[in-house]
Amino acid sequence: MESNEKPFENSESLRERLTDQQYRCTQEADTEAPFSGIYWDETRDGTYRCIVCNEPLFSSESKFDSGCGWPSFDAPIQENTIEFRSDHSFGMFRTETLCANCGAHLGHIFPDGPTPTGDRYCINSACIDLEIKEN
Repeated sequence: MESNEKPFENSESLRERLTDQQYRCTQEADTEAPFSGIYWDETRDGTYRCIVCNEPLFSSESKFDSGCGWPSFDAPIQENTIEFRSDHSFGMFRTETLCANCGAHLGHIFPDGPTPTGDRYCINSACIDLEIKEN
């Protein structure tokens, strides 16, 4: 089994449906290069959903520009939407974030956010899809 502990659908189906980068990021815990994803500087209002299972994860209201090159949020859209796992890869001690519904890797959380939550959810654009709010 791959890094994903809750397979939402089989690997072959996901490979057909997702782009190579979406698959690598969500299923193999890969990371896109900073400032390369489509949402790092996105400012439109809406809901960011898991690219694998379409679960709502983050609101644009919690998004902020952290300067890190990845979309950053200070809180999930609701409790229990995100799961956490210790990540000691590459000699670092980080906390991995995963979609609680399907287990897709999303990115990492850091305790250096500028808002009152103090959190910075650093999420790969390849792992999310923005549902734009209609005005």
